[in-house]
Amino acid sequence: MRILVLGSGAREHAIILSLRSEAAEHVIFAAPGNAGIAQDATVVPLDQNSPSAVTDFANEHDIDLVVIGPEAPLVAGVADEVREHGIPVFGPGKAAAQLEGSKTFAKRVMDAAGVPTGRAVHAHTAAEVEAALDDLGAPHVVKADGLAAGKGVIVTDDRAAALAHAEQYLPTGPVLIEEFLAGPEVSLFFLSDGDRVLPLSPAQDYKRLQDGDQGPNTGGMGAYSPLPWLDGRFGSEEEFVDEVTRTVAEPVIRQLDAEGTPFIGLLYAGLVLTDAGIKVIEFNARFGDPETQVVLPRLVDPLSELLLAAASGTLEDQPKPAFADVCAVTVVVASEGYPVRPVLGREIAGLDAAASVEGVHLAHAATGRDEAGLVATGGRVLNVVAVGTTFSEARERAYTAVENIDLTGAQVRTDIAARVAEGL
Repeated sequence: MRILVLGSGAREHAIILSLRSEAAEHVIFAAPGNAGIAQDATVVPLDQNSPSAVTDFANEHDIDLVVIGPEAPLVAGVADEVREHGIPVFGPGKAAAQLEGSKTFAKRVMDAAGVPTGRAVHAHTAAEVEAALDDLGAPHVVKADGLAAGKGVIVTDDRAAALAHAEQYLPTGPVLIEEFLAGPEVSLFFLSDGDRVLPLSPAQDYKRLQDGDQGPNTGGMGAYSPLPWLDGRFGSEEEFVDEVTRTVAEPVIRQLDAEGTPFIGLLYAGLVLTDAGIKVIEFNARFGDPETQVVLPRLVDPLSELLLAAASGTLEDQPKPAFADVCAVTVVVASEGYPVRPVLGREIAGLDAAASVEGVHLAHAATGRDEAGLVATGGRVLNVVAVGTTFSEARERAYTAVENIDLTGAQVRTDIAARVAEGL
């Protein structure tokens, strides 16, 4: 199969690595890619956010499947134009992608579909924000309505900080003030062809920068999968997945289809397990990062067949995806200063030694090359991914590999999957 993957992060590298692991020998292009992706795909100078540029490339190079990784091309309508030219594309159209692009849109769809979620107030002014903060109480949850690269959310007991965060985003649009939902969080992905959904395996990520869930929100500092502690709450992980499929994913997909905006691609459900049951925190319209890096290494079935079936409207012909009985952990290596003002351009060394650790591979998030060699080009630089028979083994492998990586000022959380490794 000839496949074009759009994106430049560790999520896209994970997708490409999964495609490369299949028995079939695919021809894979990536745009814009990064230094790590360039080792596993042909990187092309293509504007991923241009519908016409992507469509022209796909036509000229006989692409069989376009896979859209990040949110920006989706909101830009890339999937619409590619799909109009008869090319299978894994990613929702612009209208359906508003499920991620607009928190207000997502709340309306959830309400119409009867999906459990927290209360929310749509605020356009500082006065409306203040009223909502007082009404919903602390802890305060404030979200930018549009895309914010994973940094548009603040959860705080500090009313002044919540108001300041809202005022930062109000000049560009409204903000959402939400009810705080207490409980462990779970990320669950669903493949959708606009009519049917198939679930993948759940994962848990770590949004805060520092150990013990301290510090600012980030795009994600690590993740692990599966979630054995779900067995104690729901009988089994499978029962949990079935419940979310029935009460969350299927109603949302049916609602979007009824509105004439079928969702074709990856529905990411960000969930919280409250005392009152499972509730949705947010939806994304693409694979999550860094959860993808721990879900796909456990996938038994060929990813290409699943993505093509979703893009072609034939998921009914696919069985429920199967996952290996192994534990996967990913640890993010981030630049100094991330997430506020990351220091870029620093050299990276030790990757061969890191990748030589048993059960470990690297997914590049923000790497490039200059005359000095490999350098950091963004905030989150690398994902160190490890699999093992137990979480203790996977963690030991991941952190052994991290110790081999040399990046001046690197930030790494040391507690990724620690509690699950201890059986907590």
